Amino acid sequence: MTREHRSPILVPSDSFDVLLGAGDPGDAHRIAHETSWALLNRVREGSDPAVVERVVRLAEGNGINDIAELWARQSEHSLAGALWRLYLLRRVAGADPETTADLYRRGVSEAVTIDPIVAGVVEPATPAAITELCDTILRGVFTGDLGDALERAASYCRIMSLGAADLADARDEHNDQHAALLTTRSLRYSTLAQELHTAARRWRNGTLE
Repeated sequence: MTREHRSPILVPSDSFDVLLGAGDPGDAHRIAHETSWALLNRVREGSDPAVVERVVRLAEGNGINDIAELWARQSEHSLAGALWRLYLLRRVAGADPETTADLYRRGVSEAVTIDPIVAGVVEPATPAAITELCDTILRGVFTGDLGDALERAASYCRIMSLGAADLADARDEHNDQHAALLTTRSLRYSTLAQELHTAARRWRNGTLE
């Protein structure tokens, strides 16, 4: 069913809500564990750039549904949960790159930490640059240090949280409902940032499930 949106800013919020709630909780923990580690190890061991790109592009098509079914209900203490969160960020950015870039720029203007440096978006922060950042983070999972990729994603989420909060403040006087949606989104990005940071710490101390 096609949804109509009164404002473009609502598109990524809706996508975010739907994707975040996707997946079958069931008793799929073992499958999630085995598939996530198998994917990571096989792609890393193969070192084939074409394979890495295919894995990164899973977020763009129907492959995201398979990922959601396998990994969406897993916690940030697991590799499956960490990978799902990274794919989610890429999917949301691709769903509405214009709005995502706007939130990122707003967040950078509000940031007083090194998060913009850690996130590493190529300036200017265009929609294409934001999408490429999410792709680069995913590539880093399979070609670099997973902990670094997770920390980079955490910084990105903190910036996005600041951006959504800033826009919520700007909209508060004109549209209370819209401001509330943006505030919720800011909180979700903040939560994701903490979860990704936790996953990075667990990866480094060997406790990521």
